Formats: sequence, structure tokens, C-alpha cells
Amino acid sequence: MTDTSAVTSADLARRGGQALFPDGSRVLARLFQPGQELLGHGISRAEAIIARVLRLTDADVSSTLTSALRRFGNRHRDINAIFAAHCAIVEHLLPEGITPERRLLVGACFTQEYAVEAAALFNPSMVAHPDQTGLAPGELRFVMSVRALGEGHISSIEFRTGVLAHGDSIRVNTPTPFLATGRITLSTAGNYTVTFPADRPMSERILFPASPDESHGIEDARFTRFTESDGTATYYATYTAFDGGRVAGRLLHTNDFVTFDSIRLDGAGATDKGMALFPRQVDGRYLMLSRWDRENISVVSSPDALAWRDPVTIYRPTKPWELIQLGNCGPPIETPGGWLVLTHGVGPMRTYGIGAILLDLDDPTRVIGALRQPLLAPTEGERDGYVPNVVYSCGALVHQGTLVLPYGCSDSAIRFAFVDMSALLERLTHEGPPTSW
Repeated sequence: MTDTSAVTSADLARRGGQALFPDGSRVLARLFQPGQELLGHGISRAEAIIARVLRLTDADVSSTLTSALRRFGNRHRDINAIFAAHCAIVEHLLPEGITPERRLLVGACFTQEYAVEAAALFNPSMVAHPDQTGLAPGELRFVMSVRALGEGHISSIEFRTGVLAHGDSIRVNTPTPFLATGRITLSTAGNYTVTFPADRPMSERILFPASPDESHGIEDARFTRFTESDGTATYYATYTAFDGGRVAGRLLHTNDFVTFDSIRLDGAGATDKGMALFPRQVDGRYLMLSRWDRENISVVSSPDALAWRDPVTIYRPTKPWELIQLGNCGPPIETPGGWLVLTHGVGPMRTYGIGAILLDLDDPTRVIGALRQPLLAPTEGERDGYVPNVVYSCGALVHQGTLVLPYGCSDSAIRFAFVDMSALLERLTHEGPPTSW
């Protein structure tokens, strides 16, 4: 019997040596509501805590605050401002005339550090950076979104930047030690805008749950550089919002990775996980990959990128490495030969593999090529982690004829693979569409 789990199209993919791992020292200073550490348990003990702070002597207030500022001041850009903002939230419980020091100590009591990636760092998505200045010939600056997982299994989206050069060269910039959630402006129907200071490094910006349907996490952002009908470029990302019981599809939009609009999607095609937007309109309509039925890949269209209806199933599990379900591994990539779609398949023992299919440029509901074996399957060094036996990506980037594929390994690290595009397209064309459903 042939061990099909070990068979891959590995001759196409070259693994790089660089890896990114979770860093427990990357922390947010978040509002802490004592008594509500576990959702649905207890009530806030705010008044009792404030009363204890008010009973302290001035000397105890000064020494306690000084200690907090000394221990945490170098872990956040402006810890005083954070304490002041959190004190303002319980302002209605404070008596008039308390000293600035005592107010800051109240704020400190209602602040906690949250290690956003202490549990896992995985599922990256890569696009060209909006700023391509100051590079050597042949280089490309990129933005990479990453899914971070912290205490309570809450997911958020962080960013990394770096440069692609010749060959398989990739440089990922070291993130700064600071993180900030930006200024959130709520609008209607749970939609909102997040704005970050433009002078802060990209790695300091984090998209953290901000609406009720995201209360338990923001998952798997699939970024694409989108070409509008007038030729201008912007950025969209589909992602999954999770409230602890249900998932919802949402869409991010940004021009500069400074201001992000988050909008809830509607329609049967935007249910469940695994949505990915095409990088331009086709025949005047937005197109999106969908896994609305939880196990097949579909294409769904929309006049406005918000309401997605009437999904058309284009690819179903047929191969041994995708018996459980299929999904995409990021937005389609336009090539002269068709729309390249990276896929993920789930097989026995919930083992993941990354494959590829090719869709017709004019009719993306028609599959014209499909790899018979995955590009990547977990190696022995990649199969152990927070979720074992997984390789998974949320989006790749083409540079100088090479597909640069960032991927998560068992939800515990991010690595990179490189694939010659011409060889991949030739293989897809040669192997042709799936022979049976």
C-alpha cells in the first residue's frame, strides 16, 4: 500500500531557513475589570478597589505608583496616558478633588498586560507594501499579517514588514517591543474604523477584537492588493469574527495600513470561514472564494463587496490528502494562464496540506488545473505544536517569477517556501482539471 500522506509535489517547493516564533513579551496594556476576568462570571469589584486606593496614605500612593511606572514604563510607549485613560472609565465612581497621583494609581489598578501571541503565532498573509521607496534594484518591500493567539484563546491580527530580494532571499524586520490597538470609532451595525498614529512602526499596530461579534477573536485575515476599476490600488482583507459561539464574515479596507475600516458581510456566500477576495473585479462584479458549506470551495459574486449570494461550488474533495474538507490558502493570484488559487486540504488524522488549482481567467468558476499532490505537507520538524500536523497560509506573493509562500506550522511558528511560478503553472496545466467529483 502506498503511503499517500508522504507524497507531495515537493519538487516544486523550496523551504527557506527563516522562522518566526511567538514572543510572550509582546504585550498590550488593556483595561482590567476585576471580577470579570472570566466572561459571564462575577460582577465588577470596582467600587471596593477604588475605596482601598482612597484609604492609602499619600506616601503609599506615591511609592506604589512609582513602582508600577518603573516596572512597566519601558514596556509601553506612554504608560501614564494608559493609566489616565483607564481611570477615566471609572470616573463616575471617584470623589472630587483626588490628587493626580492617586488618579493614576486607580488607573493602574484597572490595567493589565495581555500577551497577544503567547500561545501561538501563525496563518500569515503577504502583500506588497504601499511604500516601495529606498530599495535596491530587484527588491520588494512587503507587509505580512499574522494571526496571534493569547490568553483565553483570543485571536488578533499583527503585522510584520520585510524585503524580498533576488533568489529566495527574504528579510523580516524585527518588531518593536510595543503594541497599540489604535483609536476605534464605532459606526452602525457593528462596523467600525481603527486609526493608528502614522509615525508608529507597522509592527506596533494590532487589530484586536472591537465589536460584539469579534469578542472571542479576529481570525485569519486574507489580505489582497486590489486594483480598482480606475487603476488605483487599495487593500482589502476578509477575516473571520468569532463571538464564542458563532462565526461571521467581515471585510477590512485600508489604503495605508494606518486607517482600517471593518465591515460585516452579508449573504449565504459569506457564512462560515475561508473567504478570500479576488484582486480585481471580473465583468464588473466583485468575486470571492468561499467555503460557505464548510467543506468545498465555491466562487461567489457581489455588486458591492458587501452582500454575497448564490455561491457556485467549483472544487470538491477527491484526493486522499483532502478527504475531510477543502479551503483556500489566500486570495487568487492573477497569472497569464489563469487565476492561481492556493488551497488547503484536510486528510486522515486531521493532517493539513497546501495544494493549488488554476481557474479560467474569464470564467473563474471553471477549474482548468489541479495539483494531484500537495505543494507542502508537514515535515517531522513542523508537525508538533499548538495544533499538530498543520501547514496553512492566508496569502502568498509573487516576486520576480517566484511564489513566496509564508505558512504557519502547527499553529506555532511561521516559515517560508518558494515556488517557481513557471514550473507550477506548467504542472497545473499538464495535470489538468480534476477527473472526478
